[in-house]
Amino acid sequence: MNLSHVIEDLVEERGLDREKVISIVCDGIKTAYTKKFPYADFEVVYNNKSGNLDIFVRKLVASVVDDDDVDISFRKAKTIDPNCSIGDEILVPFEEQIGRIEILTAKQIISGKIRELEQMAVYNEFKDKQGTIISGMVHKRERAGFAVKLGDVMALLPQESMIPGEVLRVGYPVRALLKEVLSAPKGDYQLILDRASAEFVQCLLSAEIPEVFEGLVEIVKIVRIPGYKTKAIVSSSSAEVDPVGTCVGVGGARIKPILRELGQEKIDLIGWSESVEDLVKGSLKPADVERVELVGDKKAVVWFPQDQRSLAIGKMGQNIKLASRLVGLEIQLQDIAPAAAGVDSIVVEDEDGGNVDNDAD
Repeated sequence: MNLSHVIEDLVEERGLDREKVISIVCDGIKTAYTKKFPYADFEVVYNNKSGNLDIFVRKLVASVVDDDDVDISFRKAKTIDPNCSIGDEILVPFEEQIGRIEILTAKQIISGKIRELEQMAVYNEFKDKQGTIISGMVHKRERAGFAVKLGDVMALLPQESMIPGEVLRVGYPVRALLKEVLSAPKGDYQLILDRASAEFVQCLLSAEIPEVFEGLVEIVKIVRIPGYKTKAIVSSSSAEVDPVGTCVGVGGARIKPILRELGQEKIDLIGWSESVEDLVKGSLKPADVERVELVGDKKAVVWFPQDQRSLAIGKMGQNIKLASRLVGLEIQLQDIAPAAAGVDSIVVEDEDGGNVDNDAD
């Protein structure tokens, strides 16, 4: 059976290792022969010149043949291997053929092993890229999200890992965080992408801002509610470098490409400070905070003008929730002057499900 074109197609089109493909094919055929002739010890060899598989059976050179299936006479053995001796094992060409059932078995085994080889090739190609930004082309809409083509490999961008409200179009480029590289597929995909995590924004900052990439500016902590806002604390290893200004750029030149990537989402950058009070103030951007008082190590009471209340809380309480997650404190907002409605404070805990006073504006 000539398999040279099959093997070469697998090597060239799928980028598989030639020797490994040959080994898989030989093992599959050997299993099929062993299934039909269980008494024989087979050896399958790929003939590089003819492109055929040569089937051999291992036999013992004997002076007296007791069993033709496992023994060969010394006289016959000398015609195959002139250097053999009695007691040696030699490979004897096997002429009998396998049937359709055995051929089907061989195809199933070979197909499964080739699939495993392809999966390992994908894993080895992308494992070192996990946690980085990669670019691909939106290929098609799936029930679970979008299939994204990365060269010859398909990745999945799950629905829950997309930015809320964003629209992806088939045939258009997309950038995403390579979140997971699986050794075995989950469904049809080994590569799982993400655009909704804080890590995605952090990688965008590193990709777009050289000082972040080089470590001159460090992202100390970053939190995100995808589709609404990202807040990040940034610091600099040099007193001469303003970490916030460096990230924003002149006229917003550096931050604007990232904002375009995120659609309508905003980014608040807060400069690092040894003062927890200052960090709390910065975390509540865009609100202007009058005063911060720490209560123990788990709570901060914040005073601000009443007209800053809605800015501090944000849409559906999301701004204050992000601030609480960023600084790791329960935050209580307090008006400087009592509100006319009698509601003058709001408390948010350091967790996504923190309660927000429904009476707040």
